Amino acid sequence: MLLPACGEKKTELGQGGSVVTGSAGPEGARNAARELQRCDAPVATVALAENPNGYTMGGSYHLPASPVPLIKLLAQQSGCFRVVDRGAGLRGTVQEQDLKDAGVLRPQSTVAKGKGYEAQYTLTPSLTFSEQDAGRGLAGVIAMVPVLRDIAGLAGLVEQVKFKEAQTALLLSDNETTEQVAAATGAARTTDLGVGGLVLGRLGGGAGAGWSNTNEGKVIAAAFLDAHNQLVVQARALQAKALPPPVPAHAASR
Repeated sequence: MLLPACGEKKTELGQGGSVVTGSAGPEGARNAARELQRCDAPVATVALAENPNGYTMGGSYHLPASPVPLIKLLAQQSGCFRVVDRGAGLRGTVQEQDLKDAGVLRPQSTVAKGKGYEAQYTLTPSLTFSEQDAGRGLAGVIAMVPVLRDIAGLAGLVEQVKFKEAQTALLLSDNETTEQVAAATGAARTTDLGVGGLVLGRLGGGAGAGWSNTNEGKVIAAAFLDAHNQLVVQARALQAKALPPPVPAHAASR
């Protein structure tokens, strides 16, 4: 039965990936993780800042240099904040304004100065701990237990089991006062059985781009989701700030 499938290559949309999935926008959160904690309404605008100390993610993991895009998606999906861009999107806006000032753009262009929204809070992520083989001593433990030690091949089997763990943090600062108003940590663990990974911990089981092809990437993404969920609890208690007008959108069609 398996022979006809040999050599066949098949692409499956929406399959694989990490626990951080789906989209966010005028239609709200779509296909977001079931574990994602949400707010009934946004409390403020927020900008995501790169951690000035960088992220300790080994180059062998083949991971993106920054988890900020992942956390931007989580923040928008949760509905707790309206995300303003202070990265590539902002540079694009400035470029368009410069092109208009230089007379390159059409006269009726809507690009204009003074329309940007302020970031009322800044959210800074941190990868505080990442261990790629936290279970190396498991075989030694098995060897010390008489009943388990006598099971043929068990010690050799558990040597193939590797635990990958990550701990992350999210820090929320008020841009008006500079006060850090909330902080949260998150953690997750992946058990590598040699035939695939299983994300364990408070998030349960689960499978964005660049974070889906290794267990290291999956466990870091899951840890950031966990940290975001802890932060949402604090964000709900913040008094909502005066928000700018929402982005115009068509009436939702369900």
